Amino acid sequence: MKDTLKHQGLRQKLVEVIKNKGITDPKVIEAIGRIPRHLFMDSGFLDHAYQDKAFPIAADQTISQPYTVAFQTELLQVKPGHKILEIGTGSGYQTAVLCVMGAKVYSIERQHELYKKTSQFLPKIGYRPKKLVFGDGYIGMESEAPFDSIIVTAGAPFVPKPLLSQLKIGGRLVIPVGDDVQVMTLFVRKGPKDFEQHEYGEFRFVPLLEDKN
Repeated sequence: MKDTLKHQGLRQKLVEVIKNKGITDPKVIEAIGRIPRHLFMDSGFLDHAYQDKAFPIAADQTISQPYTVAFQTELLQVKPGHKILEIGTGSGYQTAVLCVMGAKVYSIERQHELYKKTSQFLPKIGYRPKKLVFGDGYIGMESEAPFDSIIVTAGAPFVPKPLLSQLKIGGRLVIPVGDDVQVMTLFVRKGPKDFEQHEYGEFRFVPLLEDKN
């Protein structure tokens, strides 16, 4: 579990790549520059850890491309102390970014294998989300709502209504919507039934799985 000078140097190169692609939030850039992404990947992929690419992890899932993580995080407008719901814990990399930025993170993972692995792994390397649960992301986490923002890290064929209802007024939901290709979509809650919607181009994500039981 080492983070060497070589890793740190590669991370700074990655930071330059995401800045060149248009990421400007200094706190997002700092988080990407601080978090040892190689620790979140299987050892076979270590050489690839600081390339701006998605890579496979357990349970047929992926660790998202750093630019995508940064892009989604920037849309959230994270402030220290914000209560954030993450749908799709995955490797825990996005969770770590939010923790480093001072958010209180509540995260849901649908794949049991990943949930077990990540919930043990994150505290080991110093990242402590408020709550990590194994469950269905489509229904959110009503018991902890409302949230300052919600981030969905898998492609959703539609926008789950419970997620919109669990946002604070003024809260932001960032979700990739679509089947084969997703459109990054931001919803800002303006009132009890009033949402403003913005679209930010196409991305590709693994699908958001629904609990069919």
